[in-house]
Amino acid sequence: MSTLAAPVATPGWLDRRFAFRARGSDVRTEVLAGFTTFFTMAYVVVVNPAILGLAGMPIAGVATATCIGSLLACLLMGFLADAPVAMAPGMGLNAYFSFTVVQQMHLPWQVGLVCVFLSGLFFLILTRLGVRQMVMSVIPHHLLAAVAAGIGLFIALIGFKNAGIVVANPDTIVALGKMTAPGPLLSFVGLAAIMALTLLGVRGAILISILITTVIGIAVGMAPVAPMHQGWADMGSTFLALDPAWAWRLFGHGWGVLEVVFVFLFVDLFENIGTLVAVTRKAGLVRPDGEIPGLNRMLYADSIASMIGALLGTTTVTSYVESATGVEVGGRSGLTAVVTGLLFLVALPFAPYAQLVPLAATAPALIVVGALMMAPLVEIDWNSAEEAIPAFLALVMIPLTFSIANGLAFGITAHALIKALRREFTRENALLFVLAALFVFRFAYIAGV
Repeated sequence: MSTLAAPVATPGWLDRRFAFRARGSDVRTEVLAGFTTFFTMAYVVVVNPAILGLAGMPIAGVATATCIGSLLACLLMGFLADAPVAMAPGMGLNAYFSFTVVQQMHLPWQVGLVCVFLSGLFFLILTRLGVRQMVMSVIPHHLLAAVAAGIGLFIALIGFKNAGIVVANPDTIVALGKMTAPGPLLSFVGLAAIMALTLLGVRGAILISILITTVIGIAVGMAPVAPMHQGWADMGSTFLALDPAWAWRLFGHGWGVLEVVFVFLFVDLFENIGTLVAVTRKAGLVRPDGEIPGLNRMLYADSIASMIGALLGTTTVTSYVESATGVEVGGRSGLTAVVTGLLFLVALPFAPYAQLVPLAATAPALIVVGALMMAPLVEIDWNSAEEAIPAFLALVMIPLTFSIANGLAFGITAHALIKALRREFTRENALLFVLAALFVFRFAYIAGV
């Protein structure tokens, strides 16, 4: 008498590739997580072109580059690192690109893209050589938290400025704008919409708010007039537009270009690791000893994505903390990131409509994103002068000088000074003192000493 053995369920090719069952997930959950992540970060398709447009970059081209860059970056993260982490051009560094690199330093945006590409290349090299751990050990956690929050203030200030809520004033430096003007009124509608939708638990509150305020802005004549024949195929306006020849000439004429590369590299490195740690911890992917399996592959994906983004015509591509929303609904593998990336492909035909979005419609998104970036401040011991003073300098100098580089310089230099006063001249602190010396030289160079 023969008996038929019960069929043994074999994993499909998706599970063999992404191993989500072993992590307690399934295809349906991974797809849902991918959709959730996309709708919480899709605002980047509109906000990134709006910010880079202030640097003179063609908005339609940047919107297309944002979609394609995010697609390729998410696919890299999904297939190379198998992590539920989505990537797109980062908020903060795009503002630094427009307001500091282009407007203050007067570098052409094509040269700025070269700096973005080089920062991605150096990021890749540092990861390959294992230098990441050495650099991470030099900068204390409280300083990283302050820099992250300082970038949040920087982004929020740009949002208030774009809304017309904060304006320049020769007597008081800044002042309150005319609250009854169309810009502030539209921005207040957007802020109210984001708060209401968030309290109701609606996914994609920021994106929905942008859509609502854009429709209102178009209805009242606030939308910029742009020729809509520049469709998504117009990516030629930014694709391979970076200018390495000009950048190479500038390398021989001062600190400027090197500083820009350093800021892009530094901020991307630490912001990225912070995001990856937060998201993987939430997903339960961190080992008991604190090690993150596949972290180097995640960093490889990030560095390669930044280089691809620069070639396409957008600023540093980085991991998004909004990925935590996908993890919250059960995303555990790279399939989540792949689904998010494919949704950026779906959004591609709508990219040129970013030209119609008023600055006042994207301003609330910047303000809210800036507010959310304040969370790391609770990790600073404000009762300890050793932590509080460098952290405070980094925090406030970023928005007050409109420069992430200046915030980094003040924070790191103050931290090094404290170490020197305490006579902690150890081998571990050698790199810290080198960085501080470079920043002091930078200040002297800017002052013309």
